[in-house]
Amino acid sequence: MRKTRVWMMLGCCLLALTVLAWAQSNRKPGLWEVTSTMTWQQSPMPPGMQAPPGSPFGGGPRTTQVCVTQAQIDKFGGPAPQTRGDCQVTGVQMKPDGMTAAIACTGRVVGNGTVEGSWTDDGHAKTKVHFTGTMTMGQNSRPIEWTMESHSEFKSADCGSVQPVGAPGN
Repeated sequence: MRKTRVWMMLGCCLLALTVLAWAQSNRKPGLWEVTSTMTWQQSPMPPGMQAPPGSPFGGGPRTTQVCVTQAQIDKFGGPAPQTRGDCQVTGVQMKPDGMTAAIACTGRVVGNGTVEGSWTDDGHAKTKVHFTGTMTMGQNSRPIEWTMESHSEFKSADCGSVQPVGAPGN
């Protein structure tokens, strides 16, 4: 159970970072579809053990729908940063066609990383996150290193039943 909570916490942080990266421009508010693929260069799992079923850290792409409000874009340049987890995004550098930033995490996951986002128009974006650090699992710490690449596409001005990132209950 503890491992599952760590996986879920790390997953929330990753989604927030991915959404932050592609939304740092004049993105359209509304429903976005984000497809991410995570690759472990150094997994915290013991040799021969696999990520739990349904984990965002298993192989293959994972697609998520994300709602972004105009207020989030106006205030943060995108969705409100998530408060789950102990990661901070700093040093955001905006460019006409993208952005870069640094990530620093403390708590169960400790380490640093980079975020690179790019967009060709206001309806499509790509993001790459690279992170190196350690993850505490029980009383043990294990080294980790991963890369996540995401592609985002604007779907609709209406989010339907999808709640905005950072909204109460999320």
